[in-house]
Amino acid sequence: MTVALRFSKYLRLSLLVVAFSAMDGAWAQYEVPRPDDPDVQAQQQREGSQPGNNAPVWRDTRSGQEGFTSLPGREMGVLIQSGGETWRQIRNGPVMFYGGWLVVLTAIAILAFYLWKGPVKVHAPPTGRLIHRFNAVERAVHWTTALSFCLLGITGLIMFFGKHVLLPWFGYTLFAWLATAAKAFHNFIAPLFIVSVLAMIVLFIKDNFLRRYDLRWFARAWAVMARGEHVPTGRFNAGEKGWFWFGVVGLSIIVIWSGLVLLFPNFDQTRAVMQYAWVWHASAALLYIAIALGHIYLGTIGLEGSYQAMRKGYVDEAWAKEHHEYWYDEVKSGKRAPPSGAVPAGAPHMKESS
Repeated sequence: MTVALRFSKYLRLSLLVVAFSAMDGAWAQYEVPRPDDPDVQAQQQREGSQPGNNAPVWRDTRSGQEGFTSLPGREMGVLIQSGGETWRQIRNGPVMFYGGWLVVLTAIAILAFYLWKGPVKVHAPPTGRLIHRFNAVERAVHWTTALSFCLLGITGLIMFFGKHVLLPWFGYTLFAWLATAAKAFHNFIAPLFIVSVLAMIVLFIKDNFLRRYDLRWFARAWAVMARGEHVPTGRFNAGEKGWFWFGVVGLSIIVIWSGLVLLFPNFDQTRAVMQYAWVWHASAALLYIAIALGHIYLGTIGLEGSYQAMRKGYVDEAWAKEHHEYWYDEVKSGKRAPPSGAVPAGAPHMKESS
């Protein structure tokens, strides 16, 4: 027993000697400023004439000059990166201010438009005959993309604006739990969104190429939305095609690329790359959310019959003819098979309403 105690004592002393030796070697890497150093003397004089002016100290601190470190990795020797303060000012300044108001004002504008005009209704009475518009695969991919996008948007807004909007109401304990859960959901739902949006692009890209008649829809877009004017279109109108290319394709590329940079910070990217990625990610996401609010409005209560099309896959002939006349004519004439793959001859794709 005595031998074991002595061995333990000697082991602890040996570890202490090794630790102090390592610390001494580490401290030796740093040069201690001397009292006769011109920079030290200049700082002392500045304290007398300008108390609290530590500009030279902070200038050296934020220089980004790399010191000594035994830890491997890029920028591990940089204690403070100057770009971090710049990023914080951009985050809490223009991105938060303009991005937040963009989402809020878009929601207010949509609500005001609905209260003013109400939903766009079909002029002709229902025929009772339904056309297959979206098959099961298309609907599954769309709803997976939509639900994952909504969850990402809600959790992202909680993380970004929650401290200012929710914290005063929830308190620190509940908000801390909510913010932690939002971060976890955001990180784990992101891969599902990436896969589903790629599948959505593959499924719908063939019907989203612009045609000459789409220019007329763009020119009459306000009349279509405000007065329900009839403008013939293909399977998707020009507004839906714009949403597809600018939102589903363009903004998705930005948020996915920047999101992957932020989601995997251990891929040897620098702090500057992470900061740039965050600015792109937040800016594109807030714009994405604002535009998506309009798409959600039109796909639910803003356009009569549109929600039914994506929920059950069928639309009434009157709805199809009024909103997508060219697509309706192609299906009825047999030039185009419905999404189910059935041939229109003999109307096997038609379904009588019960």
